[in-house]
Amino acid sequence: MYSPQRKDFVSLTLGDQHSRSYTNGKHRRQSCWRKWKQLSRLQRSLILFLLAFLFICGILSYPSLTEQWRGLSDRSLKEDWVEIDNRGLRPIPPGLVPKLQPGVVPEVQDVPPEVIPEIQRPSIPLLPKPPAMRKPPSKRGPPALQKRGNVSDWQVKDGEEAMMKRDEDAGKEAKTVISWRGAMIEAEQGTELQSTAHGKEGTVADSEEAPDLKPVTAKAVDRVEEVREAFRHAWKGYKAFAWGHDELKPLSKTHGEWFGLGLTLIDALDTMWILGLKDEFAEARKWVETELSFSKNVDVNLFESTIRILGGLLSTYHLTGDTLFLDKAKDIGFRLMPAFKTPSKIPYSDVNIGKGTAHPPRWTTDSTVAEVTSIQLEFRELSRLTQDPQYQSAVEEVTRQVHRLEGKRDGLVPMFINTNSGKFTRRGAFTLGARADSYYEYLLKQWLQGGKKETELLEDYLQAIEGVKKNLLRQTSPGKLTFVGELSNGRLNPKMDHLVCFLPGTLALGAHNGLPADHMDLAVQLVETCHQMYAQMETGLSPEIAHFNLQSNNGRDIDVKPADRHNLLRPETVESLFYMYRFTKDSKYRDWGWDILQSFNKYTRVPSGGYTSIGNVRDPLNPAPRDKMESFFLGETLKYLFLLFSDDNELISLDKYVFNTEAHPLPIWPSASMRAEA
Repeated sequence: MYSPQRKDFVSLTLGDQHSRSYTNGKHRRQSCWRKWKQLSRLQRSLILFLLAFLFICGILSYPSLTEQWRGLSDRSLKEDWVEIDNRGLRPIPPGLVPKLQPGVVPEVQDVPPEVIPEIQRPSIPLLPKPPAMRKPPSKRGPPALQKRGNVSDWQVKDGEEAMMKRDEDAGKEAKTVISWRGAMIEAEQGTELQSTAHGKEGTVADSEEAPDLKPVTAKAVDRVEEVREAFRHAWKGYKAFAWGHDELKPLSKTHGEWFGLGLTLIDALDTMWILGLKDEFAEARKWVETELSFSKNVDVNLFESTIRILGGLLSTYHLTGDTLFLDKAKDIGFRLMPAFKTPSKIPYSDVNIGKGTAHPPRWTTDSTVAEVTSIQLEFRELSRLTQDPQYQSAVEEVTRQVHRLEGKRDGLVPMFINTNSGKFTRRGAFTLGARADSYYEYLLKQWLQGGKKETELLEDYLQAIEGVKKNLLRQTSPGKLTFVGELSNGRLNPKMDHLVCFLPGTLALGAHNGLPADHMDLAVQLVETCHQMYAQMETGLSPEIAHFNLQSNNGRDIDVKPADRHNLLRPETVESLFYMYRFTKDSKYRDWGWDILQSFNKYTRVPSGGYTSIGNVRDPLNPAPRDKMESFFLGETLKYLFLLFSDDNELISLDKYVFNTEAHPLPIWPSASMRAEA
């Protein structure tokens, strides 16, 4: 083979002297056309499709781009001046700024000279509202304020919409402010420090360039309305993607079934009534009237269907007086009765409400102690309303048997009981967490429900609390947090379920009703620990289980194992905060509840509607959403938050109502009808 000959010259062809045009462009166009014709039909089609797609995208994006450029071009010199001025904003000493009424300019002679410039422009916001998604110029402050990286992608759009909505509702001059926890939107308006719902002055972050937070004027956030908004958002998702089904899966925009009985809807009925959401309640009532049927060939859990469905229907009947809900309660209550047809009268865990049969779980003949001893409030109330004693007789037989059983330890009960023998099984393990928790709660609440007449219930409760103090109560190091551990074969395990955080509220309720004062002291200590289970997590949300350090090895009081880092939107801590605030009026309990709501909004709220449980409370960048909204988030968590922030103590008075373990209020019996057979 020979290499091609090299040419040491450049060939240049010019047109003749009469030519008036340069034709290289024409030749180039002809060359491009030949290359286009050489492409296959498929290649040409793909290129044309891509060009068309880009053209359409350009057309669609044109309005938003236009709005953004218009927003930038409309900025006035006055706004630019305000922005520059705010970068050097400093707190104004108290007393220098008079209280201003909207639209009223005070007389200059009544105002100190150094404040006059601020008064002469009362309509100008203190802090400029940045365009959406604009990167802040400063990197100062905690990580939550430096970037949006700790907000999941599926939450960004919802955060922007929530900001705009709150801005419109708060007033013409309201602006969104991110707190140090980076969790929520607060309104800022006017020039006067006003009291919040809990009686403290509000603060907001200083300008972007400031080295630290500076107190500036703020308007109190309407926390009650924020809870309503959270409920509406959750309800929007349920209505859109899971209407009539048990649970919402907000991320996949579908539903999950457990019993197929609309658990979320029934669980939320009394919450909607208490929150004053009459339109939402009306559409839910229509579904109950026209769609809810219990004549289904389906197995339901006796405990869960009692506290959620029977309890929810009874509570809604008492709040509304609507007999539709009482009729439905009678129906489900009657269908659950086959569970009590056991050799020991200790009920089976599962009932087929269509066939009228009951059975234990496939893997055991045991029921958990909490399941069989936390249905009494509901069945006793059903007997009182129907004057049919069978319901009350069945559950009180269970209470009597557990009262007499051997195997307790200083009033503490094991976690399992056999439905054939009626005896405790797997003895030696004692906890106030899962499988035993609400046994202790219902001892006190049955005593209150019956008018403080049943002394055996009170004795068992008081003995159990002493057993907790003696066997389970410990303090951490170095923070001296008081917690309730678990006992296994005489050895203490320093772990506490989030479920145990019901206990401070229960202790406070007992102290309010004349039980020993040291119960309230213990409640104060335990609710602080429950608060720390939230505050010490990076997301501000508690894990399902916390482990406590008895020795200061790593300088931390709380550790969380990887398998326990999930948060299911549980209510127990806000439940106790509600009780503690009702009885003490200490505003810190409201503040703690507000922090929790902010964290729910930041890390669990889904833009399309609903809230999701998360898998990792230690990772704010990726909290690992689990795509499930439990029914108790609407039935309990938001209800207790609303009652915590409400100033109306007669709204579900704790002297007139007792809450079941699903937060459904049932009335304390009048003395004339203490028992159904009276």
